[in-house]
Amino acid sequence: MRLIVIGTEYTGKTTLLDEIQAWSRDKLGIHNHLDDHFSIPDRQMLRSEEHQKIMVGLPGVLKERFQRFQVAYHVRLINKYEDIILGGFHIEEVVYGPRYYYPEIGRLAETPRAWEEGMPKDTIMCLLTASSDVIKQRTKDDPHEYPVVPESDIEECQAEFEREYRQCWFRRRLQIDTSELTPDQLLSQFLSDVVPHLNERDLAIRNARGV
Repeated sequence: MRLIVIGTEYTGKTTLLDEIQAWSRDKLGIHNHLDDHFSIPDRQMLRSEEHQKIMVGLPGVLKERFQRFQVAYHVRLINKYEDIILGGFHIEEVVYGPRYYYPEIGRLAETPRAWEEGMPKDTIMCLLTASSDVIKQRTKDDPHEYPVVPESDIEECQAEFEREYRQCWFRRRLQIDTSELTPDQLLSQFLSDVVPHLNERDLAIRNARGV
């Protein structure tokens, strides 16, 4: 399964990615190529506080170039691997980049549709949403060291993610409201809703494993 999971900070992307990864490993015997490091600073690969601070402090022109290069690299990976999960990816960049990372530049050199033109047609896009009140509460319950979206921008960012979701070129799409879902419930909802969007290979694997 080629999957891109998008949504505003605190809608549950990382939770769902981790749940899918564990389920795929335990139930299907598949280890997905998983990348969830498109926010700045990247906390999946940049483990040290020193490196995170350096990344945050880079000039906008360098952040834009770095983000553009890593999106291009992962377009290659999503073509290379049949089992790959990307968190946020190019959609997150088009929403967050001009707003938070390089406002003086204004936008990526490539459009989201240009990136999608080079991706496999069986790619699945999953949009996670949640009510603004729930997101605000989650930020209080589990504050991030480097938060991306301030409380005042939650609704605008949600609207931008939804607009990009509607405009994307992928025909295989699903949307889940995580407001009242536990991690287990979110995984269960995803596994049910994604079935109509799976390709023949992925359906055959699930049927063979009886899941």
